[in-house]
Amino acid sequence: MTRVVAALFFRRWQLARCVFVGLALTCALGFTPSARAADETERLIVTDPYIELRTGPGRGYPIFFVAARDERIQILLRHTDWYKVRTEKGKEGWVNRLQLENTLTEAGSKKTFRDIALDDYLQRKLELGAAYGQFKSEPMLKIWTAYRLSDTLSVEGTIGQVQGVFSGTDFWHLNLNVEPWSDRRLSPFFGIGFGRFRNIPNSSLVSAITTNANLANGSIGMRFYITDRLVARADYTIYTAYIADTRSGEYRAVTAGLAFFF
Repeated sequence: MTRVVAALFFRRWQLARCVFVGLALTCALGFTPSARAADETERLIVTDPYIELRTGPGRGYPIFFVAARDERIQILLRHTDWYKVRTEKGKEGWVNRLQLENTLTEAGSKKTFRDIALDDYLQRKLELGAAYGQFKSEPMLKIWTAYRLSDTLSVEGTIGQVQGVFSGTDFWHLNLNVEPWSDRRLSPFFGIGFGRFRNIPNSSLVSAITTNANLANGSIGMRFYITDRLVARADYTIYTAYIADTRSGEYRAVTAGLAFFF
């Protein structure tokens, strides 16, 4: 019994370590500055006594130039709530959105901005995440990555592990997900997919035989945009493992986790 418990603990620790590394990589990738071209290049007129230009998109970057009142600046790029601008003197630097909200357009109207963070979420392409839950009443961990093919369609790859008292299960699957209301902060999604399933009994059991099988699944879930690049997700999945030509097993899983997009 001691050997069984030790083996179970080791497998859970091993997968937890993989999940931690995956999330750390996801965080690093998700929050790496990746400025994109502004929706439209335009010239603005400074109305405050001055606007501070920084060397990078964040308050941790030093101020290296100040644009004075009535000076014209041109928007070049944006990264979340930071905009890269060019002054009439050719100086290029980053300005916070709050300062730009006090500028005027060349037509004399006040400059307006959309919610940049939510706008980035709606234009997301790649997503990485990890989740924890129950697979047939046993603990389950999984890591996934998804790529959006269109506003409502995405392809997703998942690897996971289930740790029972008497056996461990490794699996992977590819899914095609549909998200009909992807432009909302809270949106449901549906998916179908296929993959592989491997059940490994503990070596201490008599006649322990590893089982390999094809896997099919159908899932339904909910995504909620929290803030910046962070998304919460919960899903319910039915797995069917085709163990033999005349035998199959059905398993239900419920998981919840977090993902980052970029």
